[in-house]
Amino acid sequence: MEPILAPSILAADFKNLGEQMHLCAKGGAKYIHFDVMDGMFVPNISFGMPVLASIRESEDLVMDVHLMIEKPQRYVESFRKAGADILNVHYEACKDLQGTLNQIHEAGMKAGITIKPQTPVEVLTPYLEQAELFLIMSVEPGLGGQAFIPESLGKIRRLKELLQERGREADLEVDGGIYLHNVREVLDAGANVIVSGSSVFRGDISENISQYMEIFKEYRKSRE
Repeated sequence: MEPILAPSILAADFKNLGEQMHLCAKGGAKYIHFDVMDGMFVPNISFGMPVLASIRESEDLVMDVHLMIEKPQRYVESFRKAGADILNVHYEACKDLQGTLNQIHEAGMKAGITIKPQTPVEVLTPYLEQAELFLIMSVEPGLGGQAFIPESLGKIRRLKELLQERGREADLEVDGGIYLHNVREVLDAGANVIVSGSSVFRGDISENISQYMEIFKEYRKSRE
């Protein structure tokens, strides 16, 4: 599958968010990663439906909404109305994961499942045909500035194997500690959706994205 850059606006300058999203789209990003934190499932609090609704129409980007919240099923319809394209819930936060996935699909969105660093990939086995996206956290969710956990590469490879065994083509997303110097390792392991915040929004956004696009181009050539 084609590599996709999903800039995380958690690292953006909200005074200039519209302009920065425009630079992301112009540079070749396809998704916007929208992190929602409730201060309970993770330590921090971020933003929610009003912010998503306000940016939804600013660019033609897929809104990849990552719910780091307790009982995410409570807000499925609200995020649909706010403009989510993909609603991504944590395996660890759902008492009834299948029911939550069904609810997301019934609302007309694509469903994603996220696992924390300590959660084994095998827990996803019953749901490999139930979601369009699977996200492996390569840092602990909810805390910024962490280094990429090297063991994540093995988890990416294993999840890719499980999907291939089922003949499934789904987005395999990775979030946390990804920069220009290590993104190729993540792609080589089997991921195709790359979440990056600070390495996109710090400094020259256009130049940062251009460098990611060049790495993606080289990766595609190596696979031909």
